[in-house]
Amino acid sequence: MKGYRFITSDDNSEFCHRVTEAISNGWTLYGEPKMTFDIKRGVMRCAQAVIKNSPKKKYSKKMKLSSVLI
Repeated sequence: MKGYRFITSDDNSEFCHRVTEAISNGWTLYGEPKMTFDIKRGVMRCAQAVIKNSPKKKYSKKMKLSSVLI
């Protein structure tokens, strides 16, 4: 199976920590990071897609994608 996640957060250290954690757990960056300005809240928002191949896993809607392991 190939897992896909789209990590989003405000433009702060939390976002960077979440992406770093994903990379540290074997996820690979997929595409370019995205940023947009949330006018209502007055903050920048960031997003980054990540993917991970897990050949020993079988996909299920019930699985927690952040914990996909090889």
